[in-house]
Amino acid sequence: MYKIYQITLLLMVGLCLGRVSATEQPFGDYQIRVLADNLSFPWAVTQLPDERLLVSEKGGRLVLLSADGAVTPVGGVPEVFAKGQGGLMDVVLHPDYIKNGWIYLSFAQGDEQANHLQVVRARLDNERLVQVEPLFTATPDKATPVHYGARMAFLGDQSLVIASGDGFDYREQAQNPANHLGKLVRFKDDGSLPADNPSFHQGLAGLYTLGHRNPQGLAWDPVREQLFANEHGPAGGDEINLIQAGANYGWPVTTLGKDYSGANISPYKTYPGMQPPLVDWTPSIAPSALVIYRGAMFRELEGDLLSTTLKSKEVRRVILSGLQVVRQESLFTELESRLRDIHIGNRGQIYLLTDSAQGQLLVVER
Repeated sequence: MYKIYQITLLLMVGLCLGRVSATEQPFGDYQIRVLADNLSFPWAVTQLPDERLLVSEKGGRLVLLSADGAVTPVGGVPEVFAKGQGGLMDVVLHPDYIKNGWIYLSFAQGDEQANHLQVVRARLDNERLVQVEPLFTATPDKATPVHYGARMAFLGDQSLVIASGDGFDYREQAQNPANHLGKLVRFKDDGSLPADNPSFHQGLAGLYTLGHRNPQGLAWDPVREQLFANEHGPAGGDEINLIQAGANYGWPVTTLGKDYSGANISPYKTYPGMQPPLVDWTPSIAPSALVIYRGAMFRELEGDLLSTTLKSKEVRRVILSGLQVVRQESLFTELESRLRDIHIGNRGQIYLLTDSAQGQLLVVER
């Protein structure tokens, strides 16, 4: 089961807001090991303080992976609606997990005619989830098994931001503050409302930002004190955004992408009062997850954005100076795999999940 890849030369691609350049850049020595395979469309991975790993599978299974590669299913997982892009999705730990033991799960719930994004928290007791508490239910129900968003991130104040997608057929609703479609929402860690959330006219409680299509990555940087998000555009127009409370990110009024038919979605690439992306990826690379690297193992990555991708089969590295993009690099292209998630381990190692019916959990380390 333990394959090892040894590659040191990677392609650097400078692709920012539509400008393209390419050169070759040495990244340094690393190895990639396969920790587990035969995972069924794994969606998210996180590491427990005792070094074990939790991995969610879209079909609804949550598993524990030990240091020797043994996979143990976790009991007590809520029933999920597993169809299309729906299923069991993100899994994150509370920042004070060592003290309180809270694990947060996002998943699709319902049926083909009426489904939504759901978030719960629970504790792990002898390989079983207990004290399962619902925290958030996206409204209204929708009749599409796609564009759930579903990524989660804790901010520095331990409030929780949740990405809720536009449901695809409901894209105009991303501008409507009376629902959760195409929004980021923010709650306290127990599901109650923070007093300092922004206020939207006729808006639902908990709304943090609006105008999103299908956010696939959320990453809080404690050094810059900044939340970053990536999201899928249509045909082109994939983005990384700097998230600010109360901001409107434009979808579908503004986009640099086109409809899948080739038709224009909107005549506007920018619009007054709507935030432009930090990075635009046109053509699309299909970003999936996002982290800011903070760790000891790969010092050369410190502070960089790392986004897994599905279409371009890479980890896209975005090198920043402050909040300005310097350049981009394509990492780990030798895997030639759709990559669903990325997680920085306790020692600074990089965990990756491949997206397939025989998905793998990989670790990049020195």
